[in-house]
Order: sequence, then C-alpha cells, then structure tokens
Amino acid sequence: MPDRVLTQRELNRALLARQLLLARGRMTIPKALERIGGIQAQYAPSMYIGLWSRLEDLERDAVTRALERRTAIQGTLMRATIHLVSRADYWPFAAGIRAEQRRWWERVHRNADPGELRAAAKKVRRFLAGGPRRAKEIEALVGREAALGVGIYANLVRVPPSGTWERRRADLYGLAEDWVGHEEVTAHEGVERLIRRYLSGFGLAPRTDIADWAALPVREIGAALERIELRRFRSEDGRELVDLPRAPLPDPEMPAPPRFLPVWDATLLVHARRTLILPEEYRPRVFNVKTPHSVNTFLVDGQVAGTWRYEKERIHVEPFGRLPQGTRRELDEEAERLAEFHA
Repeated sequence: MPDRVLTQRELNRALLARQLLLARGRMTIPKALERIGGIQAQYAPSMYIGLWSRLEDLERDAVTRALERRTAIQGTLMRATIHLVSRADYWPFAAGIRAEQRRWWERVHRNADPGELRAAAKKVRRFLAGGPRRAKEIEALVGREAALGVGIYANLVRVPPSGTWERRRADLYGLAEDWVGHEEVTAHEGVERLIRRYLSGFGLAPRTDIADWAALPVREIGAALERIELRRFRSEDGRELVDLPRAPLPDPEMPAPPRFLPVWDATLLVHARRTLILPEEYRPRVFNVKTPHSVNTFLVDGQVAGTWRYEKERIHVEPFGRLPQGTRRELDEEAERLAEFHA
C-alpha cells in the first residue's frame, strides 16, 4: 500500500478542481465534457446549467450549437442514464458498457426473450435508416416493452432539436452510426477510456467507486486498472485510491467559490461520497422518495449548503443554515449571473 494519506478535504478540492468547480475552465464544450466525464442529461436544462457553472462566459446557444454540430452527443450510457458526452467519447463509452448492460437487462427481465429483443433492434435500425424518428413511432413499431430495451441492442442517440433548452423533451432518436459516424472500439479500450475519464473528472478513487459510476463489475474495473499507468494513495480510512499520473492535487486550503449545481449532478451521487461534497446530514434533503432526481443545490466552500430555484426571472436560494455575510454576497452575485443565463 502507498504511504501518502489524503484527507477528505484534499479529496474534496481535487474533485472540485477536476470538475472545473474550483475555477471555471477556458476550453471548448467537448474538451470540458471529456475533462469532467460527461454530464447527466435526463432533464435538458441540467446539462446547460452544469456546463455554465464550469466554463467561463458560456452562452446558452453554444450548448445547442454543439448538439446541432454533433460535437456533443446525448445517449444512454453510464448507469443506463442519458449523458452528454463528446463525440470522441461516445463510441468508447458505448463499447465499454454495452455487454454489461445487456447482461443486466436479461437478469432483470427474466421473462424477456433476448432473441426477440435483438430482432426488434434490427427492425429499429432499418426503421431509422431513413432518418431520426419519434419515441412513439418506435414504440408503435416494436411495442412498448421492446422499445424500453431496444437501445441496449441498437446504439441510439437523442437528436436535436429535442433534448435542448428550447425543446426539452428528448424524444427524437437517430442511429449512432449515422449521427456520430461509425468507429470500431473494443470493450477493453472502452473500459480503459471510462476509467481515465472518471479519474480525470472525479479524482482519486477506490476501484469500487469507478465501478459504481460506470455500472460495471469491480473485477472488470480491476483488470483494466492493471493495464493503465497509475499512482496510488490511501484515504484516511485506509482504502487504496488510484489516480492518473500528474493529475491536479490542489492545496486543500484553496478557497472554493460558490457554485450552483442542477438536478442530476453526478458529483452528488454515491460514487463521490468520499469527497464529502454532499454532507451526509443533508443527503436526505437532496435525495429522497419525493425527489429521486435530486434537487437544484449550491455549494459553499466546496460543500452543498442549500437549494435553489428559478422563479419570476430570479434565482431564489434556500440555505440549510446561516451563511456569513461575505459568502452570501458572493452567492447572490453568482445567482444574478445564473438568472441572466436563464433569461
């Protein structure tokens, strides 16, 4: 085991730096997506706000243009959820996760016939050869049950103008081979890309956290880690943490500015618990049976300190506790900028 022990605050600052939440980045949207491991996009505005919090002077139209120009792609990827990723990452991610997703689907749907689902996928591919079609049209073609799982056997992407700020329902589908362009990537190459993107975006981690994020077996992650050059640390509870060489490890005392996060932000999920970006005392207020999608939150000093909502052209914040006057002033200034982004 390595000797250097990293404190929880060091892990927190590493996560913030790699997620571009310690300082906004000056880079293209695809490069930002590669840096942070993609953004969850079940609710279209989430990816816009998530990128706004991470990129300097981002304009809302820039995200829509990236979708239209196909430099950013929406697809069902990690944990079978919709993610926005760079065009370069789409096929490696898909190649890395698809086999396990199929095994998961067949375990959960024991009465489903995989052969029938593969046949339905072939039918959908022929149907989409003429161009993107609506989700209801696909459902009418193969049936509701098959339509739910057909994307595991046919690589489908969400095509603009659906899934944008202006038209939020992501119900227009196209073939990835047509929209992204075909690329041959092996499953091993895909898993290695997933690991690199995770460590680049979320920081030092035990292999179990990487597996949780990608929804892959720990043994598969462990085998892939053996093929990657890594550096190793320990957490305060003695767990081994792996990391990429030369990845940033900022000073743990570096100030963290207030930042607004949208629903679905992956930094708050269980795979990032080691960083304490979401204090455990507040987790039930962010994730519960009434809000399984989480809620809009804001960070103060690198931790969730309250929730927010956009209403009547303003950002309304609801802190979980009392905020120092200077911190509240910085938060209000950031809220004004976010309100302008909404307008």
